Amino acid sequence: MMRFLTSLSFSTKRILFLILGLLIAIFIGFVAYQSGVIIPLVIILASMFVLLQVLYFTHPKSTLYVLISYCFLFGLAGREIGGMPFGTLIEVFTGFCWIIALIKIPMDEWKVIKGDLFYLILFWFILSVLEVINPAGASVMGWLQEIRSAALYPMIIIPVLYLYFNTNKDLDNILKLIIGLSLISVFNGIKQLHIGLFPGEKIFLMENQSTHLLFGKLRVFSFYSDAGQFGASMAHLCLICLILALGPFKLWKRIGLVIAALLFFYGMLISGTRGALFALIVGVFLAIALSKQFKVILIGGAVAVACLGLLKFTSVGSGNYQINRLRTGLDPKDASLNVRFNTQRVLTEYMRTRPFGGGLGVLGAWGDKYNQDKFLSTIQPDSYWVKVWAMYGIVGFTIWFCIMMYILGKCCGIVWQLKDPGLRIKTIALTAGFAGILFCSYGNEVINNMPSSLIVYISWVFVFISPKLEKALLEKNHSLIV
Repeated sequence: MMRFLTSLSFSTKRILFLILGLLIAIFIGFVAYQSGVIIPLVIILASMFVLLQVLYFTHPKSTLYVLISYCFLFGLAGREIGGMPFGTLIEVFTGFCWIIALIKIPMDEWKVIKGDLFYLILFWFILSVLEVINPAGASVMGWLQEIRSAALYPMIIIPVLYLYFNTNKDLDNILKLIIGLSLISVFNGIKQLHIGLFPGEKIFLMENQSTHLLFGKLRVFSFYSDAGQFGASMAHLCLICLILALGPFKLWKRIGLVIAALLFFYGMLISGTRGALFALIVGVFLAIALSKQFKVILIGGAVAVACLGLLKFTSVGSGNYQINRLRTGLDPKDASLNVRFNTQRVLTEYMRTRPFGGGLGVLGAWGDKYNQDKFLSTIQPDSYWVKVWAMYGIVGFTIWFCIMMYILGKCCGIVWQLKDPGLRIKTIALTAGFAGILFCSYGNEVINNMPSSLIVYISWVFVFISPKLEKALLEKNHSLIV
């Protein structure tokens, strides 16, 4: 069947799909008239599944585009439709990526996966699997749920990213897709604040008033798991777009990137997520350092310090609730910050005799659900760094932190060596974005949640393969000259 489809001309395929679509539409309309909504809905979903399979086999890279899109938008389906764990479909879509890769990609091309990044995430995955026998005795169900975001996703997603994405066009397409999906998210966030909430969003807000409705002000969350995740993601994309806008691109593209960056910054403000500010601070200073231009380092550093000074030492903009809340993130006496410090002091004593932690899923959402009999389930980490420390112990946290620092250092080293201006600015944006999200995760549980985690994996892979991308650009330019 697939061989028959691929042998047809493009116009013939369009006619066949149009006829098939009309027949399916007529059939669904008839069934809906006879039996109601449920059966037609099942037929529509089945038709979409068949269409996706045809698309996957004819255009294998579309599997990852679907996965990326789903990782941005599945929160919308979870809130507005409900009735099933939509997050588990991430594994399903990733499974499709693997199946198509096994069928379509020759085995000799799989060697591209082998490298330090793969071995590091493999080691972390094995360590996470071994946590199931942690002597602290945490629930196996909690471990099973937590290992998905902690170690399974990078283990199954990063290899397929290596297999599918290997050209400069892929990098451009992914940047466009991520920015486009993030713009949809920020527009939905603006809609939440100024127009109103969808029914599912209202239910979520009612269940989370203590964290998302402060002093009568909504903390915008858009499609994301919470306002903290939304704010950090907006800061991440603001940083990426701001850096890309400085690149050697057409003027209209740079103007568009600046507008997108401003929208993302506004999204960060209306989320009320103070920790997201540190994603910008860390990312901006790293990008300035990687620029290797003394003028940029001098001027950019001065502007960044001036902006921080305005927030820290003046009252400019205090009449605006969002700016005023952001300013409290720089206050060492802030109540929320001191709660985090107190939590860390309590954990320091408790973890002193537990070098391997309390086990995966022992605190946070899965702790509340599966480990209510454990002391750590009463602790709100409010930080992924603290969460890793509590789950894996000081031994596991040290390993995790060293892995993160190695990847960040390797990315910086690769970017430093690149010569092509366009590729350099893209990889600087991705590296700075990763650094921002990593250090932002000290204050919020961010780097382990979608879509931020997926953007980080994509950033790692493209930066690690960028020397090969630069070589392809040089060969292309050389052939054009000849």
